[in-house]
Order: sequence, then structure tokens, then C-alpha cells
Amino acid sequence: MRQISIAILFLFIFNALQGQSVPNPLLSKDVAAQQKWVDSVYASLSLKQKVAQLYMVQVMSNQDLATKNKIVKQIKDFGIGGIIYSNGDPVSQAKLNNELQSISNVPLLIGMDAEWGLSMRLKSTYAFPWNMTLGAIDDNDLIEKTGKHIGEHCRRLGVHFNFAPVVDINTNPLNPIIGNRSFGESRDNVTEKALAFMKGMQSAGVLANAKHFPGHGDTDQDSHKTLPTISFDEKRIDSVELYPYRRLIKEGLSSAMVAHLNVPSLESNGYPSSLSKTIVTDILKKRLGFEGLIFTDALTMKGAADFDETGDIDLAAFKAGNDVMLMSEDVEIGILKIVRAYNNGEFTEERLEHSVKKVLQAKYKVGLDNYTPIPLENLEKELNRPKDDILYEELMENAITVVKNQASLLPLKHLETKKIAYVHMGDASGSSFLSELKKYTKVHEVKSKKLDELIGKLQVYNTVIIGLHRSNENPWKSHKFTNEELVWLQEIARHHNVILDVFVKPYALSDIKSIDNIESIVVSYQNSKIAQEKSAQIIFGAIKAQGHLPVSAGDFFKVGEGITYDGIKRLGYTAPERVGMSSKKLKKVDSIAQLAVDSMMTPGIQLLIARKGQVVYNKNFGKHTYKGKNKVSFDDIYDVASLTKILATLPLLMELEEQNIVSLNSKLSEILPDYEGSNKEDITIKNMLSHYARLRPWEPFYYHTLDSVTKQPSEKYYRRTKSKNFNIEVTKNLYLRSDYQDSIQNIVKESELLDRLRYRYSDFPYYILKKFIETHYDKRLDNLVQEHFYQSLGANNTLYNPYYRISNKKIVPTEIDDYYRHQKVHGFVHDMGAAMQDGVGGHAGVFSNANDVAKIMQMFLQKGYYGGKRYLKPETVDKFNTCYFCEKQNRRGVGFDKPQLDEEGPTCGCVSMTSFGHSGFTGTYAWADPEEEIVYVFLANRTYPKAGKNLLLRENIRTEIQRFIYEAIEE
Repeated sequence: MRQISIAILFLFIFNALQGQSVPNPLLSKDVAAQQKWVDSVYASLSLKQKVAQLYMVQVMSNQDLATKNKIVKQIKDFGIGGIIYSNGDPVSQAKLNNELQSISNVPLLIGMDAEWGLSMRLKSTYAFPWNMTLGAIDDNDLIEKTGKHIGEHCRRLGVHFNFAPVVDINTNPLNPIIGNRSFGESRDNVTEKALAFMKGMQSAGVLANAKHFPGHGDTDQDSHKTLPTISFDEKRIDSVELYPYRRLIKEGLSSAMVAHLNVPSLESNGYPSSLSKTIVTDILKKRLGFEGLIFTDALTMKGAADFDETGDIDLAAFKAGNDVMLMSEDVEIGILKIVRAYNNGEFTEERLEHSVKKVLQAKYKVGLDNYTPIPLENLEKELNRPKDDILYEELMENAITVVKNQASLLPLKHLETKKIAYVHMGDASGSSFLSELKKYTKVHEVKSKKLDELIGKLQVYNTVIIGLHRSNENPWKSHKFTNEELVWLQEIARHHNVILDVFVKPYALSDIKSIDNIESIVVSYQNSKIAQEKSAQIIFGAIKAQGHLPVSAGDFFKVGEGITYDGIKRLGYTAPERVGMSSKKLKKVDSIAQLAVDSMMTPGIQLLIARKGQVVYNKNFGKHTYKGKNKVSFDDIYDVASLTKILATLPLLMELEEQNIVSLNSKLSEILPDYEGSNKEDITIKNMLSHYARLRPWEPFYYHTLDSVTKQPSEKYYRRTKSKNFNIEVTKNLYLRSDYQDSIQNIVKESELLDRLRYRYSDFPYYILKKFIETHYDKRLDNLVQEHFYQSLGANNTLYNPYYRISNKKIVPTEIDDYYRHQKVHGFVHDMGAAMQDGVGGHAGVFSNANDVAKIMQMFLQKGYYGGKRYLKPETVDKFNTCYFCEKQNRRGVGFDKPQLDEEGPTCGCVSMTSFGHSGFTGTYAWADPEEEIVYVFLANRTYPKAGKNLLLRENIRTEIQRFIYEAIEE
């Protein structure tokens, strides 16, 4: 009997505890101290001041003086409880906030409607993606981090309440007021996202506010303009709309905002939900057990129940059970109405005390018992932190959703087979998208005002990327295709492989009648710069696709759908902190690069740094020439000089070694029969490319073709017009004899060897290998390297002889030649020996930009793999990236330069011994380090206008930058 009694008692206690499981979210950890402060403040207030605590007044930091004075009066004369800030700028708001707090006897509770960050209301502050975008993300830890970051911003600005998150389950695509503000149409997804957001924000000390109770998701009317009706029955509302509130309340939700809605199944008297005692008190407070602050929606909204006098709506809202009157039509009259009702016995002191003390509890919890003004120093900087940029990137990477991908077109591979056009739709810019696409391969924007003309222009392309770009200013902007755009989309898709990327919410896809001819469809949700950049990276496989639709869109796309795929190891672009580097420390790179330009060590510089497959630094400095106007831009190309050795000749040779056509121990007499019987017949490829073969450094071939008296190009060898026998254009309108290339090869073959074997850098191996490679394939070196590497790598800015293909406006000049060609060398290779080989040398001749050089270096770093294609075997890269003669004090690998073995050398001395790279005479430098996964590219034209002294080398500019790169690593 005793055991049964104990069991019954235990069950009673358990059930009692279950009934009290909903926490009071307004209680602080030091409850006793909080209660003492609350009771003390409450006791000090007059009746009017107590009622005034229930009011939050809308304030704009850029408002006129008369409005400001009115608010000051409300604070001084009535003692209003709080302020909800709206439009303005952060510094002005902080100053105004400090001023208003200084005149308030009880510190003001500050609120803000910043659902996706402060920029919803303020200029020049940080914004995160809209809720619809966040709803596409699987990783809720990122959502929690977003809430925390927004909370930290609010806290820094002196904001205690953020009216977020929206927990409306948006099941109506025509909803004009929720839409992008909702996490989606799945109650579970909305709940999990809202919960994560709430936890993150409240962990930063800012109180969350779930809105809009009981649920604003399924309406096609704007509650700011009318009173929308929610026509569902109570059972449906309880199982769907109220579902997220239950969960958030159990997890400590601080406050809720009651919506401006007509919900007949819950309120039979026709009252708007914010004025309904049934909805506010009976459902929210009693049924759901909510003890947090309850806010009305703006009391100025249209279509509310009829009231004879101003202030009656405030009283009705209070009687319904709300704690805070938000944005009353007339605060002073409203306060007096509630005071009069109290005096008339329309509600009790207990009812008033209940709400006022909840407001005071909230004030204590956010630290207003010990108020301090907002520090103004570094305010904007601390609202725009690098870690916020990083989080925004992560969010967009995780959100962007591929919803169709016929035949696995994405990520784009086999770039050598793709001719890609970009067609812009919409009324907002897509420039960042196009610029990012161009980083991966050649992409041309094609446009016309007439459809038939556009279709004609697109005939030469086999792949068309269409971007729908609408304003990213706010989530209520238009997201739809125009009727004309829908027609054009279908017509383009009938003729081409189409990748459609919509930078708007998914509902835009609802108007597409057929998707049969559209191969791939991507939803990027927003038209921000980062969204555009990340979408391009997903299309090309630099990052993986991982988002899932938060809502259904038309007949073809259902909530939760999303095609995922992994990246294919193309370079991405991100912030340094995401790969364990410091943006602040990398500013030293800016300083030294600018110093090099300002000190006239070089007219200009392109500089790129990548780590872990991500470009984290890509900047330009200076101009093409000291006196010119052309500033260096990202798609300008430089003569990379001796980088040609590892960017062109070496990868082709590595291929041949893999195919067993040659080996590192192959002798010259074995690969080129002409060398049999010569003094070089036994020299091996390994020795030759390790610069350990007694070969002379170089030969001034051009000098033998000058007139001995005038030192001008001799008529024996040159003509000013092209002909069959004079067809090697060494510079503009100067043609070398066609047969002189044979003479160059003979000079190399017959040249004397150095007197002893030691490390000596030489260009000769690359003259020799050029002949071997071209003979083997019966093709020119420039065509071979394009076909085997550059085209499929997307290195479309990398080529020999750019003068014939690219405007000189995009080519950086290298020298004003007064010793051979006697003119500005611009678009033609600077190296004389390469120029005399029709611009195509094995040792020099390639032009490129930093981005393309980085692709090739990254391919080497990834052991021969890039963009979904294996170019070389890992063991091949390792074989060539080996120092075979280190014991002979020769640091070189096979073709690759390697770090110094003592104090002096080609690097900062801080790189790993597995690193490799090369430098070039024109001021270029490229280096890769497998251990730190770093690629560093430095392009310059330090030879302009005169080669002269190499100040870049003398001042160690390139290696000092390299040292700063390694100092910036913080992992």
C-alpha cells in the first residue's frame, strides 16, 4: 500500500513539473536581485508612468526637429518605456539613443525591426541574407551563427530587442508581405530555422521576438494596407501555424508579436488578432503557456475594428492581454485612456503590474539596471566585421540551390568544348555574376533589343547562361519574369543548352510554362554581389552545390528539392579568414606592392594569393606605364617571361614522360638524332632541366643579325613587309628571315660547354625541348599547350603572341627597345630569342594574367588535377618536383625552381622544401607550396621603359611579399 502511495505521489509531482515546463524567459540568472530592482522601480512610478512603460514609440535617427521634440516630451512628461528605431544611419542612431537615454528616468528598452540585420533599417551597416535564403540551408548551426552575429550588431548599437525571427509558415506564393521574410513552407524547417536564429541572437544578449502570431503565412493581402483574413479552421492553425511557437516558447522565447489579422476560427467577434483576448490571452498565454513579453503589431495598421475615439484601440489591445503597445497612433492619448480605464475599475492593479513588471524584467535582463551609453568610436567598423563577410559567404554557398541538372551539365566541365554566352534578364545589375563567370573561362555577354537578332548572335555559342537579376534592395521588390522575358527564355532554350540562374526567390519559376528545353536551373535567391559570385563558383564547381528549396515553385519544383554535387577543385574566391589567414596582416602586402610602384620599381603589378584552393587576395597596383592612363585591371595580360618554362614546356614534357615517350634519363641523342656526335649527346633531360649540364646560360641570337656598323636590324635578315622568306614578325612591321630558326637551333647544338659541371641557369634546354616536342607532335608549341592544357583549364587569357588576338589596351607593354627592335615592345614577346622563333619560345613567350597563372599552379599543387580533369599523375608531378642534385649545392627540381639551400635564393626562406615555382625577367614570379597549400603569383613589367637595374630583385619585393603571406597564416 505504501509503495502505491509513493508511486501516485511521484506521478503527481511529475505531471505538475510537466505543466510548468515552459520557462519564464524574462527571468535573469540572479532572480532575487532582478526582482528587487523591478519592485523598486515599479514602486517609484506614478500610475501614468507605469502605463507609459507599456509603450514603444517609433523613432528615426534622421527625423526632423519637431518630431524629435515630441518624443523628448513623451519621455520627460510621461516616461514611455521604450523606442523602436527605424530609418537612419548607425552613428546618428547611436548619438540620438545616448541623448534620449540620458533624459529618461527609467532606461529605455530599445527595439529594432532588423530581421536580416541592421541594414533593414539603417544605411551603411551589415545585412545578412533574407529568411527565404536561410531556409534553403541544411546546416542550422549557420542559422544560429547568423542570429548571434545580428544580435552582436544590435547589442553594439544599444538595441535590446530585435523583432525577429519571423516564424510565419509561408504557404501562399502571392503573399505580399511575408514572402522572403519567411524561412519557407515546411513547418518543421521554419521551426528549426527560427529556433536556431532565436538561440543565436539571445546568446548575444539580445531578446528575440517571434512574429506574427498566430501566423501570417497564408494570405495574399498586405496587413499594412488592410486586415487580411486567415480562413483555416482551428485544428489546422493549431497543427501548422502554432507549431513553431510551441517549440520556441519551450526553448525560452523572450517575446512575441501578435499579428494584424482576422482569424474567424479563433476570434468570432471580428476583432483583429492583436485586439483579441481569445488569441492573446486564452491561446498564447494560457494554452501555450507563454510568459514572455507580448507586443502588438503596429497599432496604426488599417482595417482594425471600429473605435470611436483615438486611444480606444490601445486600451483594447491592453485588455486583450498585450504587454507592449507598439507604434500607437497617439501615445499621449492612449496612455491617458488606459489610466482613465484603471481609475474606472475596468482592470485591476494586478493586471497592470503584471505587464509593467514584465517590461522591467526585460530591462533588467538586458542590463538596463546598469545602463552605460553606446561608445561611438569604431562603431561602423564594428558593425561591418570581416567575420560577418565570411558568414555571409558561407550562407550563400549553402543556400544556392540547383533544381534541375539534365545530363549532369553542372558543374561545367570540358571547357575546351564550351562556347559560352551570358544573357542578362531583369532590371538590376548582373555585373558581378558575369565578372565571376569570366574568371573561369571565356564568357561573352550577348544582348539585343530584338529576339531574332539575339538568336542570330547566339548561333556561335553552344551554352547560354541566363541570369534573371532583380533588385536586392529589399525583399518586397518584384521577383517575376516579364512576359517578354518568358518568351525569350523559351526561344533561347529551343536552340541552345541553357543554364538559367534566377537571383530572386524561387516563386519566379512558377511562371515558366515548360522546363523541357532548359538543361540546368539554379536558384540563387538574392541579387547581392556575393550571391552572384558564389553562384558562378557553383556553376563551375569551385564549390559544391548543397541548397534545398524552402518553398514549392509552380508545377515543377517542390519544397525540399535540390540537386547536390561536390566541387571539382577549381579555384574559388573567398576571404582570407576562411582559410586561416588574416586580412589585417595581408594589408602589409598592399603596402609593399604600392611601395614598389611608387618607387618606380615597376609601373604596375597584378598580385594573387590563394590558399586551400581559394583565392583570398587578388589586387592590382599602378598602371601599364608610368606616364600612361591605363590602370592595371584583372584581365590585363603580362609577358610572363621565364614562367613560360613551367607553364608551357614543362607540362607538355611531363605528359610525354607519363606516356613513356621520354624519361628523365633520356639523352639528347635519343630524343633528337641531330645531337648524335655532338658535345651534348649524353646530356639527360634530368640534368638539363636541373640546370646541371654545363650548358651556357644564353646566347644573344639577335646580336648576330644586326648591322655591324649601324647596330640596326640587317637587311640580310629583316624586311619591313611580310613575305614567304621573311615571315617571322619579331615586332610590329619587322620580319625575320624564315630560315633563321634553324640557325638558332644549330647555334644551340654547336655551342661550347662550360668548363666544369656546376649549377648554372640556362635557357638552352628549352630551345632544345621545344624542337623535340614540336617534332614529336608535328605541331607548334603554342597550339599544343592550348589544346592539352589552357583551353580545358579555362586559362583563356594565357597565350603566345597576343598582339594578333587581343587589343593592346589589355596587354601591358614590356620595354622601349633601343638595341634591337627600336620601338615599344607591346603585344610581342620581350625576350629576343623567343621573338626570333615567331614569338613561341620554350623558355619565353607566354602572356597571361595572375588568375590564369594561378590555375596552372593550382593544377600542379593538386598533383595534376583541376576542374574535374586529371592532367598529370601525382607521381609525375612529384618526380619533376624533386631536387636530384641538392648534395651538389644545386637547389633546382626538374624544370621547377626550388627553395634555397642556404641563406640566398629565390624565396623568402620561409616556405617548405616541397614548394616550387619560377621567376621571370620581366618581374614575374609564381610559387606553390603543397604543405601550406599556397599559390602566390606576382606579375609586373619592371622592364618598362628600360630593363636596367632589377630593383624588384634588389629590394626583394617579391620575396618580402611572400614572407608577409606566411606571416598572415594564423592556423
